[in-house]
Amino acid sequence: MAECIFCKVIEGKVPSIKVAESDSILVIKDIAPKAAVHYLIIPKKHISDVRAFEQENAGIAADMIMMAQKLSQNLSEPKAFRLIINNGAEAGQCVFHVHMHFLAGKKLPGF
Repeated sequence: MAECIFCKVIEGKVPSIKVAESDSILVIKDIAPKAAVHYLIIPKKHISDVRAFEQENAGIAADMIMMAQKLSQNLSEPKAFRLIINNGAEAGQCVFHVHMHFLAGKKLPGF
């Protein structure tokens, strides 16, 4: 998508701090972190939100979860983390390219 900021990040047209990458996923640091560790797990294929996933994209969803597992291996103890997907503007989605927030670090608020 020509106007999607995450597509531009994936293409290297917008700078980011890359944390990890696979054939289907890019992980970058969030520019406005809400936790000591705040990464964005972004599929390289443009999918606007969770509702836009099709059966043929099921592997991408699995890749996102497996990437979160891989990222957790680098955390100090406890290896606790939170995954968040905001789906739709009313739920807080600001960039309409599906992505997962990976939050970790000090005890996360709310629990």
